[in-house]
Amino acid sequence: MHTLTTYIPEGSTPLQERFINSMMECGKKSTARRILKECFLELGKLSEGQDPEKLFEKALDNVKPTAEVKPKRIGGAVYQVPVEVKPNRQLALTFRWIIGAARSGKGKPMHIKLANVLLEASNGAGPAVKKRDDVHRMAQANKAFAHLAKY
Repeated sequence: MHTLTTYIPEGSTPLQERFINSMMECGKKSTARRILKECFLELGKLSEGQDPEKLFEKALDNVKPTAEVKPKRIGGAVYQVPVEVKPNRQLALTFRWIIGAARSGKGKPMHIKLANVLLEASNGAGPAVKKRDDVHRMAQANKAFAHLAKY
């Protein structure tokens, strides 16, 4: 197995804990923690020694959505109404998109797939950032229905 000698953080931040909880499957928190620690090690290697925690936070900032569409039913018709995303939901969507992008890759261990997705996201590219751009584009296209948000 891997040795975690090169990078061991002094405890994890609340943001990392929330990410671990989002990544966890079937209550296996220790596995989710190990995946994140190994991912940070891999990020350190891939990014030529940049701080993995800073890359992680930068990736999250690059993926966070500011607007999304919500379906509203008005007079028998359903309109896609653009709304601002609240901070809690921003994080939830960000975690979901990053973890989903990492899980969709095949043939590699999860920590390597996650490190690749985070590295791409910190550079403003990759599937998670594309998802954010699609959501923003959808909100922009439906700006004509913004006045229906009050209903």
